[in-house]
Amino acid sequence: MLRNIPPILSPELLKVLAEMGHGDTIVIGDANFAAASMAKKGTLVRCDGLKATDLMDAILSLMPLDEFVEKPVFIMDKEPRHAELECPVWDEFKDIVAKYDERGAEACGMISRKEFYKKARKAYAVVATTETAFYACTILQKGCL
Repeated sequence: MLRNIPPILSPELLKVLAEMGHGDTIVIGDANFAAASMAKKGTLVRCDGLKATDLMDAILSLMPLDEFVEKPVFIMDKEPRHAELECPVWDEFKDIVAKYDERGAEACGMISRKEFYKKARKAYAVVATTETAFYACTILQKGCL
């Protein structure tokens, strides 16, 4: 047994986090995200039954965000046709980032779905969750200890 490891982080995900180096990225995808196809060049980790926010919180309790970039966290923005859609999960993401990074919500950037997919295809790993909140997809860039 290990101490202070959040129990929702599987051995597979812990291995991925340990393998990642400075500047590597990890995607946390919601239930609708094309995780398997986005992970073709990286590693796919299934985290069924978990919320994206809980997973982000657990990951950031162990992994520092990159201090060498202005926005080490990217959140998928809404498509124009969903302009009226409420996305309270975004505030949760920003609150979690603020808990672990002194830049707070300023460490988060919104990017279009198309740009998100481009970055996701280059990620070291893609985590598939069963999160049902709308537009609950994020990318985290690893920093240094």
